Amino acid sequence: MAITFRQIRYFIAATEAGKLSLAAANLNVTQSTVSTAINNLEDDLGAPLFYRKAGGITLTYEGHQFLRHAQNIMFAVSEASRSLKRSGDTLKGEVTIGVTYTVAGYFLPDLLMRFNRTFPQVKVNLIEKQRTEIERGIISNQYEIGVLLVSNLENTNLLSSRTLTRSRRRLWLSTNHPLRNSSIISLKDLAMEPYVMLTVDEANQTAMKYWEKTPYRPNVVFTTSSVEAVRSLVATGMGITILSDMVYRPWSLEGQFVEVREVSDHIPSMDTGLVWKKDKKLSQSAIAFVDYLCQAFADRRNITDSYS
Repeated sequence: MAITFRQIRYFIAATEAGKLSLAAANLNVTQSTVSTAINNLEDDLGAPLFYRKAGGITLTYEGHQFLRHAQNIMFAVSEASRSLKRSGDTLKGEVTIGVTYTVAGYFLPDLLMRFNRTFPQVKVNLIEKQRTEIERGIISNQYEIGVLLVSNLENTNLLSSRTLTRSRRRLWLSTNHPLRNSSIISLKDLAMEPYVMLTVDEANQTAMKYWEKTPYRPNVVFTTSSVEAVRSLVATGMGITILSDMVYRPWSLEGQFVEVREVSDHIPSMDTGLVWKKDKKLSQSAIAFVDYLCQAFADRRNITDSYS
């Protein structure tokens, strides 16, 4: 049986939701419809895409491999639609964009490649800085645009922003951790566990904000700016952490598996988006970049609605 576009959309929706019931609600269809579509997709591919547990679903190794292809298919459909409406060949110029570490490594590469293909004569200058430096750079006209974690944006009186995507934060733990079989996991349950704290992109500050809303605190045993170090330490059972799905990968550099679980307490999502200076007229190249990214994520939502 040929793989259908609907199966791909339901698969991506289930991946983003983490639960078939939530994916079905987001798609406005029944849970059995989503479940059947994904089961048929797995049969067609000859491989399981999800681990199914009481607390929800997580991607298998094959699921992670297929997710990238599925997302590329969705972006390709979006590009095909836009290419019929306009061509970027006539637009020339350049735009300087400040990006944070997480954006540069985990969010922007594929989008930038596609933008360059659509607007081949627009030069994009990327500068990696911390959020605070990017905000100052935009205000001082050093950068036209920032692509960063808008959750922590400070100068909202001087800056405009647009959220593109929200990535949920979940618990990372090793495959033999006792909590992996728990149906409900709270911050209270995690407070005595050895905790690996990531510092890059203000991850530690964000973590403490939601911990401080409870009587509990993380038992931090190691602090690092390296996501790969966190992944390796968690996979080997040296500690746990809570990080966003955007930076989650199932395998450490040593080839050991990292599992994810939901936390029952409210954990804010990691919101990634665009930032620019209020009341400033952007260049045509900057406008094209902003429009492209906004449309790319709008298309993902619209395609979901159209094919649900």
